[in-house]
Amino acid sequence: MATKKAGKQIKVTLTKSFIGEKKNAKETAKALGLFKPNASNIVPADEANLGKVRAIAHLVRVEEV
Repeated sequence: MATKKAGKQIKVTLTKSFIGEKKNAKETAKALGLFKPNASNIVPADEANLGKVRAIAHLVRVEEV
């Protein structure tokens, strides 16, 4: 049986509120699993998620796990 190698993961934390942000910034944060300020979620560090993080970089804090 082959073992599945775990890829890199990042912890994304929403540090600011959605108030005053554009709708697509809110939807991007929700796609990352961030629904409230100070909420955190661990996601795979693939190109799609890194692009989402880059789009809302002014609202989030990112750490490698």
